[in-house]
Amino acid sequence: MSTTPFDEAISAIQQRGYHNHRLEEHSDIVSRGIFRDLLDCCSTLRADYERGAIREWLNVHAPGARKRKIDLFVGEPRAGAALSDISKLRVCVENKSVVTAHRNRDARFDDLNETLKVVHAARSEAVIVATVLIGTAGRVLNIPDKVKAFHKGLGDTFTQTIVPRLSRGDLSLWDEYRWAVSVNRKNDPAITLEKLRQLPTRKPGHTHVEGYDYVLFVPVHIDNVSPPTLARTNDLGIDIDQQYQEMLSTICKAYAARWHL
Repeated sequence: MSTTPFDEAISAIQQRGYHNHRLEEHSDIVSRGIFRDLLDCCSTLRADYERGAIREWLNVHAPGARKRKIDLFVGEPRAGAALSDISKLRVCVENKSVVTAHRNRDARFDDLNETLKVVHAARSEAVIVATVLIGTAGRVLNIPDKVKAFHKGLGDTFTQTIVPRLSRGDLSLWDEYRWAVSVNRKNDPAITLEKLRQLPTRKPGHTHVEGYDYVLFVPVHIDNVSPPTLARTNDLGIDIDQQYQEMLSTICKAYAARWHL
């Protein structure tokens, strides 16, 4: 079985003990992994990187987008500047997740749609990609907003007594913290997928069209009680490994066509 950056993100969640949707940790791991894999599979991008024509940055502020950040920014460096600017952008990757509560699907849709508009307006030929973790668990123990907050001010109680029990199959957590459980309906993952598939996309040569070049959906089973996994077996018809490779190929072909023809 192949390994993707999402496998690495799942491993990090397992090590932490829970998915913290308030942090950029999973996004940074995915961004680094995608760029690493692009260097491996895309000769034109790798050649540009090795000669210093492009660099990568994480979490670059996007202008006019309510202080939102571009998760992976691959662009042309400016002489004497630590960062590039959006007019020099070549590849943009945004990483989102709808895991804890599927009611957040509309907010994530709006986030991705807004970023698309900003990036396309600044440099329409940039390769624009999004990845979205879609939670398949029927219930999720909300650790960052509820359980951790409950133990605030109680010294090291959370770190020493709660975290070691998380994501290890301790089913008693469901009853102990029943007030911190977010419940998802059986069809919520499918509804979320349907909603996010409404994000505009575009054909390879249509850089004038405001749309993503690829949107990758990644089913995951994360409930913070059982060990987290990539849901390679899922009811959404998604082949994670095949579609991840398809995304890399799409980025590479678009990059070569837009910057090397």
